[in-house]
Amino acid sequence: MSTPSGFDELIHPSTRLSVVALLAATEWADFPFIRDSLSLSDSALSKQLHTLEEAGYLEIRKEGGGRKRRTKVRLTSRGRTAFEGHVAALRAIVEGAGPAASAGQAPEDTGATAATTQQRQHHAKAGR
Repeated sequence: MSTPSGFDELIHPSTRLSVVALLAATEWADFPFIRDSLSLSDSALSKQLHTLEEAGYLEIRKEGGGRKRRTKVRLTSRGRTAFEGHVAALRAIVEGAGPAASAGQAPEDTGATAATTQQRQHHAKAGR
């Protein structure tokens, strides 16, 4: 199976995907809100934000100074487009898995299940 169009290797790691998904739901978000929502350390979040900013997916704005300095983050239009394309690609992968995968049962398991059901019915009729 080939990788669907829109799949984004940069966004795909779970931490970055979580950051982008959180930002997709809002216009701007404060650094502490993102950090606390995703249970990340300051350094881990900073690293991910920097990577996404370098790709042009985020805009980072620092406001104020000293102890009142605040960092705000938002998705750029490029970042939003990349996120939406990645989500569509993930959906295509999941939908391509077929009905056996979505039912949680492999096709070869069907016979064993039918045999077990017949044994139970037989025992019930025999009064066991």
